[in-house]
Amino acid sequence: MRRLAPRPIGLALQGLRAEWEPDTVLAAVQRVWRPTVGEMIADAAQPTAERAGVLTVACSAAVWAQELDLMAPTILEQLNEALPSGRIERLRCVTVPAA
Repeated sequence: MRRLAPRPIGLALQGLRAEWEPDTVLAAVQRVWRPTVGEMIADAAQPTAERAGVLTVACSAAVWAQELDLMAPTILEQLNEALPSGRIERLRCVTVPAA
């Protein structure tokens, strides 16, 4: 009998992923963040909290926080288009020291 090559575990878990992910605005933002803002921004800034339409974004440097503040209208428009539900009204960009 011929044995099949092992399949990546990611394939087996992909179907369960939707069940495990929380159904929150923050989780939805985190799913669309990288394709929405692009690789460069996503590598330097990650959404970490959402409360009453305010999205907190942790930035690796103060210059990134300032840049995202300036880009906020464009980012908000793109995020809200990409989100299936929920609405982000404002970005709150904070600098988080590297671990």
